[in-house]
Amino acid sequence: MISVGQTFIEKHTLVQEEFNRFAALSGDDNPIHVDPEFSARTRFGRTVAHGMFLYSLVCGVLATHFQNASQVSQDLMFSAPSFVGEEITISARVLDANANTMHVETIVTRPNGEIGLQGETTLKIN
Repeated sequence: MISVGQTFIEKHTLVQEEFNRFAALSGDDNPIHVDPEFSARTRFGRTVAHGMFLYSLVCGVLATHFQNASQVSQDLMFSAPSFVGEEITISARVLDANANTMHVETIVTRPNGEIGLQGETTLKIN
């Protein structure tokens, strides 16, 4: 049984091959995501994860830990970039729940503690 306050945490190391595959699938081949030489000359200094790739990692955590639920809404804010080579922490914390729905806070944290993605999702209990 899932309860209010319960938190699920997973770690993931971002690698360039993932960025490249996501770019191929999504069509977002902006060089900031896929060209390490280009990215090295930007203010970021290295390639940056696609925001929607980070969101897909959040979706994976939700699917793993809330198997009897389907996502009906998601609010997202990308407050800081996440970079190739970083080990990010993905967390999903249950804010409230009833027989039909759950509200879950979703956060991706960078190794330095900075939040890269923050959001809230509503899950329908199936």
